[in-house]
Amino acid sequence: MKQLFLKYLFIVSVIFSGLTANAQEKTINGNIKDANGVPLPGVNVLVKNTTRGAQTDFDGNFTINAKAGEVLVISFVGMKTKEVAIDTKATYNITLLEDAAQLDEVVVVGYGTQKKSDVTGALVSVTAEDLASRPVNNAVQAMQGKAAGVDISSNERPGTVGTIRIRGTRSITANSSPLYVVDGIPLNSGGIDFINPNDIESIEVLKDASATAIFGSRGANGVILVSTKKGKNGRFNINYDSAVTTESINENAPLMNAADYIELRRWARHYSNPSAFPAGNAPTIANDRTIFLDTADPTAWANIEKGWATGTWDGSKVSTTDWTKYVTQTGITQQHTLSVSGGSDKMKAYGSFGYIDNTGTLKGQSYKRYNGVVNVDLTPANWFSMGLNLNTSYGLNEYGLSNVGRSAVASSDGIYLTARQNLPYALPYDANGNRIQNPGGDSTIRNVAEEYKYSQDQRVTLRAFGSLYAQLDLGAIFPALEGLKYRVNFGPDITSYRNGVFLDGLSSARSGTSFASLAKDQTISYTLDNLIYYNKTIGKHDFGLTLLQSKTQYTNESSAMSAQGIANPKNKWNALTTANVTLASYSSDFVESGLFSYMGRLNYGFNDKYLLTASLRYDAASQLSPGNKSDYFPSASLGWRLDKEDFIKNISWINSLKLRAGYGITGSAAVDPYDTTPPLTQVLYSTFSGTVNNSNLGNTELGWEKTTQYNYGIDFGIFKNRISGSLEYYTTETNDLLLDRAIPSVSGFFNTIANIGKTKGNGVELTLNTVNVKAGDFEWSSNLSASYQKSTIVELQNGKFDDINNNRFIGYTQGVIYGFESNGVWRPEDAAEMQKFNDAAGSTIFTFGNARPVDQNGDYKIDANNDRVIIGSTEPKFITGLTNTFNYKNIELSIFVYGRMGYLYNAGGENLSGKTSQRQLDYYTDDNTDAEYQKPIFSAGTGDLYNPILGYKNGSFLKIRNISLGYNFNQDVVEKMGLSRLRFYLQAANPGMIFSKVSWVDLDTRSTFSNRGFTLGLNVQF
Repeated sequence: MKQLFLKYLFIVSVIFSGLTANAQEKTINGNIKDANGVPLPGVNVLVKNTTRGAQTDFDGNFTINAKAGEVLVISFVGMKTKEVAIDTKATYNITLLEDAAQLDEVVVVGYGTQKKSDVTGALVSVTAEDLASRPVNNAVQAMQGKAAGVDISSNERPGTVGTIRIRGTRSITANSSPLYVVDGIPLNSGGIDFINPNDIESIEVLKDASATAIFGSRGANGVILVSTKKGKNGRFNINYDSAVTTESINENAPLMNAADYIELRRWARHYSNPSAFPAGNAPTIANDRTIFLDTADPTAWANIEKGWATGTWDGSKVSTTDWTKYVTQTGITQQHTLSVSGGSDKMKAYGSFGYIDNTGTLKGQSYKRYNGVVNVDLTPANWFSMGLNLNTSYGLNEYGLSNVGRSAVASSDGIYLTARQNLPYALPYDANGNRIQNPGGDSTIRNVAEEYKYSQDQRVTLRAFGSLYAQLDLGAIFPALEGLKYRVNFGPDITSYRNGVFLDGLSSARSGTSFASLAKDQTISYTLDNLIYYNKTIGKHDFGLTLLQSKTQYTNESSAMSAQGIANPKNKWNALTTANVTLASYSSDFVESGLFSYMGRLNYGFNDKYLLTASLRYDAASQLSPGNKSDYFPSASLGWRLDKEDFIKNISWINSLKLRAGYGITGSAAVDPYDTTPPLTQVLYSTFSGTVNNSNLGNTELGWEKTTQYNYGIDFGIFKNRISGSLEYYTTETNDLLLDRAIPSVSGFFNTIANIGKTKGNGVELTLNTVNVKAGDFEWSSNLSASYQKSTIVELQNGKFDDINNNRFIGYTQGVIYGFESNGVWRPEDAAEMQKFNDAAGSTIFTFGNARPVDQNGDYKIDANNDRVIIGSTEPKFITGLTNTFNYKNIELSIFVYGRMGYLYNAGGENLSGKTSQRQLDYYTDDNTDAEYQKPIFSAGTGDLYNPILGYKNGSFLKIRNISLGYNFNQDVVEKMGLSRLRFYLQAANPGMIFSKVSWVDLDTRSTFSNRGFTLGLNVQF
């Protein structure tokens, strides 16, 4: 009996253990391909109704734990979602089919989203992949060259960004920056440089008025929509992105060595006074003592004396000081981002922490930023959802030598250019190691060695930006209201800024006395939107209605103080009290403004072929004059999906084809609050104080600046979308410009802002994406963004008359170069012609070696009224960016090229005054009469009066901005390491120019130097 019981117990145990085994998880391996048998990387594999998930590797393989009877949900962008039931098999080969509906990308537009095929306005997208293609400090840098019609200048100083212009500059004196909208909330101040690029999901640029008019007064200069990353359904993923960059300065214009410069100064003194100084090729030690101020700086003179050691001049004996080495260093940038994301049907979340530490290539310049992001979306019921996006950042910017508190004559263009002005024969320290304050003995030239110890400009910014929303789906509550939703958005934005500056008396920016200043600024703003959405489909008719009521409030409080003669340098700007210093200046300010708006937009589609978008926005801006504060801004656009027509859809090589046309009016109120009623200005006297009129006259009739724009576009995809893109043509006309104008001083004022003048522009933009080669494991694709733009001034304050004093000309761009045209240099063979000019002037105004301006009217007189002409424009007509990407198995190589063409670069000519150091160039002397540049003339000012005419150069260039080589590890290797994804990459930044018309200038940065470096990066997913 006992044995029978044991047998029974054993049998039951085996049965239950089998049942238990069947219920246990097992490892499932699989491979996912498309209909053509091509492996699909990055496919999401999720166990249904759980948070267990995985992604396929580069070869389409995946591994996941699942139980028999569970279901795998396979999803991928552009493919139909597929469900696979788990049975007893351990390996699954899965094929996904294309989903035409999902292939239609969804893009963000103002106050909502649309299928890209339904968009009728001019829009260009920059994806997270584009932003991550090269590690940058901010999203603005990453956008450069990626969006047609968007011109972004380069700025390599840590913690700063370049300027952005969308479709050129339309305003003359008003702000021309675009509007930034982050997660549906317009920013009321600042840009998007505070956002970690790794936290951005996509950027959409709205370019034409039919797309931007829904933002009314703030959309005149284009709109940049930023969507940050959010959690997605599936298991929680942990991502770590890291990059380390090393950079050094690449100088395109090497300076003369000591011997060459000494010869140039001798020639300069000779040409300034030939009777007192011999020619530069016949030096004497006696003259050199005078020329080089032997007693003012004995150390520099001792260096020059080495060349006279044998009694005969030998310049090779004089040592050369490279002053730039005292202000430069190897720049190192670290970037780290740790993020977590995931979620379920009820809740999705994304959180990240980012850190960047950018030590600049110039000593004393650095930037640190800490970012914290939390995005949470909740859907507790099918009729209600709410969410919070919070983006915080703390930035510490050591700006380096600035112009705040400057009193010395040294260069105002920063420490590097100041160093380049120091004399190559002078030394920073004497024989005893003491710092020489004025190397070379010239009181206007200051020692830059250890400048970072004597000057500091520290800028601290703390910013917290939020986007909160709640949405009711009324149709889910009341079926009769299907398609009707109400949403409220609230966006607070708080910024605290502090700028502290200290300059020691030994700083190259000061003349012996110390200086300190402290400025504080606090900005608080918010936007509150109430939105109603209604979407309805009736047969072949699709309707979408958006209604908006919005309120924006902005306040700014600021204060500043400064003092000289800081007794204790360690205090810097932290002890500016009456007990320690006498304040040289102090001020405080308060600014408040607001905007109240209504907007309605209708989207209509018939049969998925004919599309209409129409909107009307009403804005009331507080900073404009009573009676002119509010206005309406309409827009309308049409779209025709030709690929849906019977006569097109059967053409096999056409995959998509859409025509678009749009019209809209946008407004600008980009003037400071209270410009309509300027405040009185305080005046302080020794015994009392009072007030006087502000120098600007308030304009009680100041109203809106308005831009009318027409846009025509075509979107296309052909040959199985191996060639796709868009082509745009647009025209703009801006009226009632917000323009500063001078008024007669007898009125008691000098300037006022008025609605006067008109500009117009037009342009062509091309976005082209191609898959050039696709064979086996190899693929070569290209992405081109190119644009042509032209803007002209139509009217000014005096109608169609030029404003020469402000360099504004009817029919020309704003960036006009107006001056004397160059005819080279006067040479001995020009003696007869040159003498006619001297005879006409009654004195010797030209000698051999002088710059030679063109005599436009042939009267042998060079005068500003008759001989100045428009030489060209500094605004590029063509802007392009091209990325070529090569993929082979796990290896990816990309090359990004960027360029500007069709404009003049104004290099400013060459002073050649012999006062400061000089770049190597071909200059005129008695021994070199066929030179490119004029002869040197010693002067404390400009040397040759007409030297600027030799500085106008063709500014066209094409530059390799970035080369990236990446490697994605195989999934089996990654899984052994306990990871989901692992990628390494190496990048070269600014490796060189493809072509440039000015060899000694980096026309991208518009200076003689730029940063060049390498980046090593890592992307890990757990």
